Amino acid sequence: MASKILTFGEVIMRLSPPGNKTMKQSHEMEFFFGGTELNVASSLATMGCDVTHISNVSDDFVGESALSFIKSFGIDTTFINKNEHPLGLYFLEVGASVRASRIAYNRLNGSFANIKPEQVDWKKALEGCDYFHWTGISPGISEGAYETLKEGLITAREMGIEVTTDPAYRSNLWKYGKNGNEVLKELVSYSTIFIGGVNEINEILGTQFSSDQQGFMEACEELKKQCPSIHKIFDKIRIGVTASSQQTQGRALINGNYFETKFLEIDNVVDRIGTGDAFAAGLIYGLLNFDDEKALNFANAACAIKHTILGDINYCSAEDILEVMAGNSGGRIKR
Repeated sequence: MASKILTFGEVIMRLSPPGNKTMKQSHEMEFFFGGTELNVASSLATMGCDVTHISNVSDDFVGESALSFIKSFGIDTTFINKNEHPLGLYFLEVGASVRASRIAYNRLNGSFANIKPEQVDWKKALEGCDYFHWTGISPGISEGAYETLKEGLITAREMGIEVTTDPAYRSNLWKYGKNGNEVLKELVSYSTIFIGGVNEINEILGTQFSSDQQGFMEACEELKKQCPSIHKIFDKIRIGVTASSQQTQGRALINGNYFETKFLEIDNVVDRIGTGDAFAAGLIYGLLNFDDEKALNFANAACAIKHTILGDINYCSAEDILEVMAGNSGGRIKR
């Protein structure tokens, strides 16, 4: 089923020493293009969806390379503009075992940070869309990104489009004078499907719900009370045994009904970056094609399999994810 999804967010370059080296011991870097919402867009396009991404990139060969990368997935780049500011980037040291990964960002004066509301024709961009996806990263980067996103959300509401949000709060952003939690609550109130758990709800609402099942259900009900447009809530749980070993689980509350997936174990993590984005993409694809419970299981399997893929993006097909969801995780060679 081909469905149209719109995503809005930064296109960012990741620079990493190869393997598990630290910056101090390496004299070369690998680079990958990504960005939270672009990761979702690329995964959905890989699974056969019609995806449009809205962003800014730099007006230089780096921006051109980013555009070529995005187009390679079949993503519509009509609403990606160029400007004179550099492409945002971040540095990642990939941890292993007991050594955690480390990230340093350089994005607050990048090309996306300088986006303006008048650059986007939201009615045209949203025409024919089934879903519009955003995250809390984008409005934290700059006031222009916040204002542009808000216009899009208002337009999506007027057009009756489902809006999914992963309202990730990053305290190291939000440098332009607005209160991040207040802004996220405002923007969540224009959304319909919430991808987050107790931590995110507590951040946005200033509450102190516990992270157990009862606390999750109470937090969800309070979120729906304060943001009545939200009608489905999906949460991803990750348990980090070490940097190289993770467990993932999904849970949800819909119409007062709680359900959860089984835990999936990843014993040899290749790359943790983008796993939450893989969950969001899997969930959107699942909601378009399955019932809510199967959609949650599909999202959890997508999250798990992304841990085995280098880079920011989940390159797996829907068929690959369905195999993991069905329990075919033995790693046998396909001939």
